[in-house]
Amino acid sequence: MTLLYNLTSLFCRKEDYNIYPFFFLSPLPRILVFPWFGLDIGGTLVKLVYFEPKDITAEEEEEEVENLKSIRKYLTLNVAYGSTGIRDVHLELKDLTLCGRKGNLHFIRFPTHDMPAFIQMGSEKNFSSLHTTLCATGGGAYKFEQDFRTVGDLQLRKLDELDCLIKGVLYIDSVGFNGRSECYYFENPTDSEKCQKLPFNLENPYPLLLVNIGSGVSILTVYSKDNYKRVTGTSLGGGTFFGLCCLLTGCSTFEEALEMASLGDSTKVDKLVRDIYGGDYERFGLPGWAVASSFGNMVSKEKRESVSKEDLARATLITITNNIGSIARMCALNENINRVVFVGNFLRINTISMKLLAYALDYWSKGQLKALFLEHEGYFGAVGAFLELLSSP
Repeated sequence: MTLLYNLTSLFCRKEDYNIYPFFFLSPLPRILVFPWFGLDIGGTLVKLVYFEPKDITAEEEEEEVENLKSIRKYLTLNVAYGSTGIRDVHLELKDLTLCGRKGNLHFIRFPTHDMPAFIQMGSEKNFSSLHTTLCATGGGAYKFEQDFRTVGDLQLRKLDELDCLIKGVLYIDSVGFNGRSECYYFENPTDSEKCQKLPFNLENPYPLLLVNIGSGVSILTVYSKDNYKRVTGTSLGGGTFFGLCCLLTGCSTFEEALEMASLGDSTKVDKLVRDIYGGDYERFGLPGWAVASSFGNMVSKEKRESVSKEDLARATLITITNNIGSIARMCALNENINRVVFVGNFLRINTISMKLLAYALDYWSKGQLKALFLEHEGYFGAVGAFLELLSSP
């Protein structure tokens, strides 16, 4: 039998099972062949994690097949792939030890509509010749399965996205973020001068409410790594924000939509409590600044003509964020949980929503609920798929 990568086919050591017992179906050693990938094919974005071995010997380098060498160098020496693929260098996890190998974990994303091009590239690079397993989660693992098989000559191992999400969250939090905390919260989120991003210790995380904000939203109650339930969800998520912004402002990227939102004033678009009552609605403790009707001012032709695209983008962001925060707060109260962890690519470079969620949960719960965030935001499903590769028999 010809080995594609000499020491890549090392057996996982016994001590690795002791360190990472949840990776393995049994403590028996087995063969893992590089490259190691995990895929999360979402409705808007594809998230890919890639483990780059850093303990390659000169002998291994010499024996490494060209296809594998080409893939490794292509993924690790670039920060952009084509016009839309991005490697989030700032999220790279360094000096991990997995199955006896030391290396770095890379995080790559690209739009889901480019998935056919990705599969075609895999075919052109003859990826199937490496005889590796592709573990994938997300709806796209099912949607694109036939394309992977017919175009890329690749077999997918399809995995449940919520299982992968939780496994990824718990693993990344356990290893930390290159010596610092993965989890954080905002103190004084609405005060630009006093606002601080502070680390939070999730060492004993259960129970927690996990709010995953992707194209849509899923909300889970997590009691342990093996015991969780999906409480509810909403179709109004990151895809809704981006889609509405494209319609209302003509923007073409998520980054552009957020940039416009950062410059806008949502109070010109939304009808506030004070617009109706002239101030606070004191009987029910509703402050005048609270939104009474999202986009409520847009029934007026005069006000429609006075708002900017930036105002519309800001109001769209506030509308989606407030809806998610409200549902999360009600779920936390119903489940009797005081820690709410928000994840998902909607939060990428989106400090406006994170600070709004932090403030809203604290304010409306009178300090009983804390909004927590994680540095790797939308990559946890891909990480969970990657861990399933390591636990494959």
